[in-house]
Amino acid sequence: MRKKKAAIKIILLCILAAAANNGLNILCIDIIKIPLFLDTVFTAAVSFTVGLVPGLITALLTQAGSSFREGSTNPFVLCSFAEVLLICALNPLAAKKKPLNGEQSGDLKRSRPQTSATVVSIFARLLLLYIVSCLAISILGGIIDFVYHGLFSMSKPYFSAEDSFKISLMRGGTPMLVINILSRIPVNIVDRFVVIFGGFFLSRGLRKIFSAS
Repeated sequence: MRKKKAAIKIILLCILAAAANNGLNILCIDIIKIPLFLDTVFTAAVSFTVGLVPGLITALLTQAGSSFREGSTNPFVLCSFAEVLLICALNPLAAKKKPLNGEQSGDLKRSRPQTSATVVSIFARLLLLYIVSCLAISILGGIIDFVYHGLFSMSKPYFSAEDSFKISLMRGGTPMLVINILSRIPVNIVDRFVVIFGGFFLSRGLRKIFSAS
């Protein structure tokens, strides 16, 4: 019974997080006009909180919502999957927390950082995760862009932030694959910072909500 209740809460968390991702994306792109996607902040929060599978489900649900809204789909969800994998592999508190599976009632209380996990060490590990994520997502996103929009000639229905950087890089005769990767780095420097650090601090609040319920 306890496992079933925990599973239902996690499923609801994934659905709400996906809706929040799409809502934040609409707010940034369509309303405030900020050249950032920020559509994986809550995916990161779920990954930090309950791990790999819920994180992947949230990424998939977010993509489904985005595809429904835009009337098209694309393989860039692979970037979200990669980010979830990185978060779960490099989570600074992974060794100090238990999964929220309802097996032990005291798990969440024991999941708090121990004395050795200082604020400085956690920040350093988050910083490492941020740097790795920024580079990995830029490279993977650039490769997907090159294959999907370049080799397969799939049309792009919108103008995104990295496109403005592509224009200046094209003038220097840089290879298109390299352009696709480099143009994403300035965007991801800001975008991934918000996603990684914002997602981490959201996850601390989510774990408190779970522990109180």
